[in-house]
Amino acid sequence: MQQPFASLRVVDFSTGIAGAYTTRLLADAGADVVKVEPGAGDPLRRWSASGQVPEGADGPLFQFLAGGKRAFAGNPLDPAVRELLAEADVVVESFTPSAFDAEAFCARYPRVVLLSLTPFGRKGPWRDRAWTEFTIQAASGSIATRGLPGGEPFQAGGRITEWFAGTIGAVAVLAALQRRGAGEAGEHIDLSLMEAMVVAGTNYMSVLWQMLGEPDPPGPAQSIETPSIEKTREGWVGFCTNSQQQFSDFLTLIGRPDLGTDEELQQVRGRLARIEEWQAIVREYTAAHTTAEILEGAALLRIPSAPVNDGRAVLEHVHLKERGVFRRLPGTNALAPRPAVRFDDEDPPAPRPAPRLVETKPTWRSECRHAPRSGDGSLPLSGIRILDLTAWWAGPSATQILAAFGAEVIHVESTTRPDGMRMVGGMLAQRFDRWWEASAFFHAANTNKRGLALDLSRPGGQEIARDLLRHCDALVENFTPRVLESFGLGWDVVHALNPQTIMLRMPAFGLSGPWRDRPGFAQTMEQLSGLAWVTGHADDQPRIQRGPCDPLAGMHAAYAFFLALAERERRGCGMLVEATMVEAALAAASEIAIEWSAHGVLLGRQGNRSPGAAPQGLYACADGTPANPFWLALSVESDEHWRGLLEALDWSPDSLPADWAHSVGRKADENAIDERLRRVFAGLAGREALARMEAAGVPAEALADPRRMDRHPQLEARHFFETIKHPVTGEARVPGQAFRFASRPGGWIER
Repeated sequence: MQQPFASLRVVDFSTGIAGAYTTRLLADAGADVVKVEPGAGDPLRRWSASGQVPEGADGPLFQFLAGGKRAFAGNPLDPAVRELLAEADVVVESFTPSAFDAEAFCARYPRVVLLSLTPFGRKGPWRDRAWTEFTIQAASGSIATRGLPGGEPFQAGGRITEWFAGTIGAVAVLAALQRRGAGEAGEHIDLSLMEAMVVAGTNYMSVLWQMLGEPDPPGPAQSIETPSIEKTREGWVGFCTNSQQQFSDFLTLIGRPDLGTDEELQQVRGRLARIEEWQAIVREYTAAHTTAEILEGAALLRIPSAPVNDGRAVLEHVHLKERGVFRRLPGTNALAPRPAVRFDDEDPPAPRPAPRLVETKPTWRSECRHAPRSGDGSLPLSGIRILDLTAWWAGPSATQILAAFGAEVIHVESTTRPDGMRMVGGMLAQRFDRWWEASAFFHAANTNKRGLALDLSRPGGQEIARDLLRHCDALVENFTPRVLESFGLGWDVVHALNPQTIMLRMPAFGLSGPWRDRPGFAQTMEQLSGLAWVTGHADDQPRIQRGPCDPLAGMHAAYAFFLALAERERRGCGMLVEATMVEAALAAASEIAIEWSAHGVLLGRQGNRSPGAAPQGLYACADGTPANPFWLALSVESDEHWRGLLEALDWSPDSLPADWAHSVGRKADENAIDERLRRVFAGLAGREALARMEAAGVPAEALADPRRMDRHPQLEARHFFETIKHPVTGEARVPGQAFRFASRPGGWIER
């Protein structure tokens, strides 16, 4: 992998996964990253999900995220730190908004690109609200989408919010650097973790509900996909049947093609209505076969499928082993995934060690500051033209953010092969005659693009595509690898047509290896990577997260595009870029493999609990009903939070076990605390309970309805939702980007 940002200087003040992953991606691109940590060090140094960090050592997750960086103790006001900042290009921070004056910082360092990563954004009524990953998922509407109707919803495991936000942060930083021309001011990027999870975790349900034109939704929004994760003779296997063809092929796989005439079972809603009958049919087949047998049969029918891996099994997967995805972290036993991007069929360099914390300020490695692009102050990608051959969500999310940054993106479909996301509009067929124009998903994921109907299976369509490529800066596609070659548009052809073209390929499993030609969707990545293994209730089966791996792959691809654009400036020609979907998912799931390889601990499902919090969970309040509960999401990550909870509930510490005063004791007695809290909250109205928690500074949220996120006061204050007008479906408010640029106070959607 090329490192085109070797002269970039980055100062990282952040704590937590989001900022650490942003700067890890910048370090992978060659940047000189200096972590400025508090005197006690970044809390991630002492973190392990299994609690196994030897005295004086750094946790393996920290070692993965900090690889290739340097670190010293300080704060933004120290003279030594100010010397670093005076020559920095990028600064990343995650301070609470009230504790850090970003405007004053930008005035003092006007050429710096400042990335602020905060839970709700630096402006708006919720800016200083207490939070944890769990309460962000609750507030964004994400948790409310998951689970069997009538049961308790559950979080997405693995802290996916922070990984996704960190990836977006790297993309936004690189875009700001692309925009910055010689002598121009820097940029302030205000990124909201909540907004990131609204995009990644709610499947644009608020847009769909607007298109339905119905009043406030009745009942919970939760559901599951089926078929999805099913029990086999010796383990678990995962399926994905997003299209009608995939579902028809699935019926063939299980030996029940006769069910193809059952109109109710053809729809997810109908299968849920008959869930026990349907699952008995599916598991009659799956329970009689091994996982390997089922995967072989599914592959022959081209049904997206995968084993449901834990932290041990993912390291042994044949495809990942052959591609050399996992590599040992220097000086440890831990295995971690390599960067998810490859240039010109070249593997990324070997991992570099994480830094020890020192007290002496380091000097910058590069001899000169990062050379700014020849920007003119307009959008970062103004003048860039991209031929977009992507479909569904992962690919379109990548080209969507590039379009938001000013690229002219031409999205190609054909009447014989429309983008699969258009077909989601079929659920609105009774409302819109041209239902293929009524997919909320398609509308929300393809803003700012142009559309072109072009049949690439015919010679005439291929010739038009070749002519377009002569005038394009990039081709982006996410077919399985064999498809593009069948269209006569392989890398050799594209490079010969236009040596300046960047070819960005987003295959599910990569351009090589035994699974090269297998299809895969977000669900497949969650199943294979381990993210599904850590999602769901402890007494239930593994469950998919329902989508985050699609935009996660898209943001990794957008990151790869900015690297390729910078590398093209350096070498003077385009290149082949591989941004593999599964390897993006493995990055977000890295802790699962790291804990097993480093400590022999298999992380598993904890429902709504987390290793670093106690108590944490959903608590039903008095003003809910069995059909429509009011869930309070509560998360106590520190002793300070615990003291706030005691104050809010008027509990005397003397009336409680002494061990509950510290986190280890609370974790050991979590069941007893939960039982007591459930009784208390069952007697409190939800809004009253929430108000008490907020006043005491305890992270807590009402479980938000994803169908009504467009009405959320914090999102309205930040103008996160933007209005589009469509000739068929009319006006709708769709999510914009999860960040604001100070230089662009308006939104990101222009068409």
